[in-house]
Amino acid sequence: MQCRKIVLSVLIPFMTTTFAFAQSEALKVVVNNLAFYKQSKDLKYLRAAKKSADSLVVTKSDSADLARNTYRALINASILFIDSANTLGQPATLLAQTSDLTDKLSAKSKIYNYQPEMDYVKRCLANVYIRKGFEFVNNSDFANGRQSFENAKKYAPNFKQINDYIAYANNKMGNLVDAAKYYSNLLAVDSTRTEYIETASSIYKSLGDTSKALQILKKGRKLVPNDRFLLLDEANIYNNLKDYKALEPLIAQLLDINSNNADIAFVAANCYDHLNKYDQAESLYLHTIELNGSAYDPAFNLGLLYLKQSALTKQEGESDRNIGMAIQWLEKANEISPNNVKGLQALQIAYAKTNNKDQLDKINNKLKQLTN
Repeated sequence: MQCRKIVLSVLIPFMTTTFAFAQSEALKVVVNNLAFYKQSKDLKYLRAAKKSADSLVVTKSDSADLARNTYRALINASILFIDSANTLGQPATLLAQTSDLTDKLSAKSKIYNYQPEMDYVKRCLANVYIRKGFEFVNNSDFANGRQSFENAKKYAPNFKQINDYIAYANNKMGNLVDAAKYYSNLLAVDSTRTEYIETASSIYKSLGDTSKALQILKKGRKLVPNDRFLLLDEANIYNNLKDYKALEPLIAQLLDINSNNADIAFVAANCYDHLNKYDQAESLYLHTIELNGSAYDPAFNLGLLYLKQSALTKQEGESDRNIGMAIQWLEKANEISPNNVKGLQALQIAYAKTNNKDQLDKINNKLKQLTN
């Protein structure tokens, strides 16, 4: 699993000239330029609005004026959000300066008088930081991408998608513990997002915490039971752990949705084989070979299965049939991989059982060459 690409989502800011301080005489030029921009979408009016807003903050008393500074933040945030190509030629420091101004304004006791304006400013800044975060991520600069997303979260703490972006960046940076924490938080909010489930499972597996990965997958499969990836992911964990009892209940569904997949058929056959359900194992090994006749493991395992059955069967005729079938499939496996030591050793046992001295001598000589 790997991690699916994250999709850019943004908060939609709004542009209006009906803010609380729009009636201020000193701000009329600024407000008018904003109105002109709203009508024409011509960036020259935003430039003029910024020039007017900046001209209103000159003295120390101006710097303490809440309305004027809030409007400066509003104009700056608008430019940062709207003029993404920076055709107005604003300095690279404008984003940091606007963020700093916004933080200072937010700390003012009477800023509640300008709540709509500040909400707008923060939405603009969050969008800008998200956009810059994606620019960094697209250039594989995941550290700066994560920082931008975290900055965005400061201004839009309730926009849950940002956690996805932060988790993604952490994952790409190799900060798996932090990534797992974020994805776990995301799952607590939206447990049906399969990409969250997939990625969280993958991260926990990378950390070696298969129990946590299984916990997430089981929860996910209850909510989205028909998701193929989650089913395969859970089955793969059981198979890798050799927990065949846990794997068995998944086999029917696995085969149902992957009827022509040789790898799935082999996993199912191997599971039944280890559970001593030889009839199901035999049938699925044969199906695997039918789907992929050049694969070594199905032929070798089928040969071993018949070899085991020959030892378990008390009826002489049935035992002979099983040993014959064992030799047939072990020889087939040997054709595919002539120097496989385990395959040669299995043939050694089978030829010894049938007193086939000529073939046994050949196998013994081959094993000596390979092991000495």
